[in-house]
Amino acid sequence: MKFDKFKKLLAVGLAAVFTAALITGCGGSSEKKFLNIATGGTAGTYYPIGGAMAEILNKDIKGMNASAQSTGATVANINMLKDGSVDLAIVQNDITYYAVNGTEMFTDKKVDNIRGIATLYPETCQFVTLDSANIKTVADLKGKRVAVGAAGSGAEANARQILEAYGITYNDIDVQYLSFAEGASALKDGNVDAAFLTAGYPTASVQDICSQNKIRLLAVDADKADALIAKYPFYTKTTIPAGTYAGFDQDVQTVSVMAMLVATDKVDDKLGYDIAKALFSNLDRLQAAHSVGKLITKEGALKGMSLPMNAGAEKFFKE
Repeated sequence: MKFDKFKKLLAVGLAAVFTAALITGCGGSSEKKFLNIATGGTAGTYYPIGGAMAEILNKDIKGMNASAQSTGATVANINMLKDGSVDLAIVQNDITYYAVNGTEMFTDKKVDNIRGIATLYPETCQFVTLDSANIKTVADLKGKRVAVGAAGSGAEANARQILEAYGITYNDIDVQYLSFAEGASALKDGNVDAAFLTAGYPTASVQDICSQNKIRLLAVDADKADALIAKYPFYTKTTIPAGTYAGFDQDVQTVSVMAMLVATDKVDDKLGYDIAKALFSNLDRLQAAHSVGKLITKEGALKGMSLPMNAGAEKFFKE
């Protein structure tokens, strides 16, 4: 009787081992990879791009279960990467630079556990003024009322750094800490002389201003751009084409920061390689998700990289 019981237990044990081996061999649960992708608000750019990324990874990487989630965008995303609640995130490269170096809004809060996967597309620095203000260059902003962005924001840091390249400090202007939505209203109402924003162009809020007013975009001169890039490696040169905004028909040389994809250091090199390969082999899907997708290219994926990369992703782009 005892022997029969032993045989029965042995048979059950062998069956369990066989089933486990079969599941593993067929790419079962033991190979599942779960990735949370932090994006931004549902009305922004990061959310649809992140959703498309999740679809691509699920289709192209065996055993992948990726999902995109709406968040408060870059600063929130970096904090979520830091505490491990997400694995991948779309962020701005300048704010990421501050995080890994412990500066600006991350002073005394340095983040050590994030790695670059790829830079994606430019988010362009734009000084906007009304044509009637007779302000032709950034140097002309001395003594003027300038909306520089919300206090402590990434845009405000960009405005301060660009002004600094021209030898202008906040002591030289009547500084207004206004978000661009607030700055745009103030510009239309004549309460500021210029307003600054960092966003992909064409920007809806700038289009709104130029639907009623003739505007001017201020260029960042090439030598000033070079000095900025030397000091802050996250900047890249950008040209806003003539006609981007109604009634303003000049090319404008300026600088941009880059939207980028980053991961925690828990994403190993093989997975980093697989993520980069999947995404950059399916650029048509990213282009279909949002108009900025057409600006995402393999050739530009290292442009403005502001932190150490995942070694696997770096290998893919250098092949």
